Amino acid sequence: MNKVYKFGGSSLKNVTNIKLVTKIIAKNKEDDLVIVFSAMGKVTNMLEEVVNAYFKKQKIVTNLLNKVRDFHESLARKLFNENDKVFDEINNLFIEIEWVIAEDPTDNYSYYYDQIVSVGELLSTKIMSAFLIKNKIKNCWIDIRDILRTDDSYRNAKINWEYVEKTACKNLKYGITVTQGFIGSTSENNTTTLGREGSDFTAAILASCLNVNKVIIWKDVAGLMNADPAIFDQPHLFSFISYDDAIELAFFGAKVIHPKTIQPLKKKLIPLEIKSFYKPNISGTIISEKTNHNQGIESYIVKENQILISVSVRDLTFVVENHMSQIFSILSKNLVEVNLMQNSAVSFSVCVNNDKFKIPKTINELKSFFKVVYNDKLVLYTIKNYKQKSVEKFINENNIILQQKSRTTVQLIAKI
Repeated sequence: MNKVYKFGGSSLKNVTNIKLVTKIIAKNKEDDLVIVFSAMGKVTNMLEEVVNAYFKKQKIVTNLLNKVRDFHESLARKLFNENDKVFDEINNLFIEIEWVIAEDPTDNYSYYYDQIVSVGELLSTKIMSAFLIKNKIKNCWIDIRDILRTDDSYRNAKINWEYVEKTACKNLKYGITVTQGFIGSTSENNTTTLGREGSDFTAAILASCLNVNKVIIWKDVAGLMNADPAIFDQPHLFSFISYDDAIELAFFGAKVIHPKTIQPLKKKLIPLEIKSFYKPNISGTIISEKTNHNQGIESYIVKENQILISVSVRDLTFVVENHMSQIFSILSKNLVEVNLMQNSAVSFSVCVNNDKFKIPKTINELKSFFKVVYNDKLVLYTIKNYKQKSVEKFINENNIILQQKSRTTVQLIAKI
């Protein structure tokens, strides 16, 4: 294989964008190419609503699922003749969800999340594979669940690298392959997911296993910037950035790349390019080995919907190592990732994403052992390579409740 392409949901949200994607692929149809697709548009969010309604046993679940069906069928009617077999394939995938929601839940939320939400990627790849063939672009549709073997950590599954390396080389050979991002499967054939935005990670996994020359992630932005253009004026576009700098930005919450994406590519020294599918002929950002291009440039990362949880010992003694071990055990069990932590002699605080299912359960478990207080409706600002003037500006313009500094990075938690 020469390259791995990954297209996200925004590139598939309407007919116009799908045709742009098809033109990009058509220009490279002679290459050996693996194409990883996310779910279309906001379908993952729509399917999450289905899962939530199903788990709460709300009658609205059927209506919510029909909205997802209508979106795909409406889009397909604009792309295909009404007798195209793709409509049967779409219908079959919705029947799979209907079988799940016809019975009351007997397993945990994360299990059902993966069984239902994963269908978004299966739908998008069925439609895209068929549309490429309609446009005389031969391709092979592959179910990534036959390749990406994982454990059963639903919603955040871990890859069985040895298995994947063997099956990827055997199943992904020549020509154009269309497959799904974000999803995998256990040895018992239960569908798993790799975490939100995990399609980038899928592309990196396949690139590493196949030893490709390059990965290109196609976005609706020009590349990796030092700030979100939807929030900050005149952000700086990184033409080149090192693997390590990209890992840091992703870890702190930069939305353009998934945090786990870079490591497999760094290990094999495979360059990652981020480009705009709106302007495919314009250079974007290349992530590769060390570069001195961006030394000293400030980067601003914003994480919304945060909650600050503070834990203290009930008898007012010090928070020591065994307490922290117990706290992290509870966080880990509930798949809660820490974005910032701070401790004093008598308390330990963590800032995390305010997941409406994980967090209430986590807080209740912590309350079994500790005194717990929390602040929600927060925003976490991270400034990498900060200048004091920028920090002071943030403090003056926001209601800051916590600040943490290192030599190169400052993090600020603000109340909305």
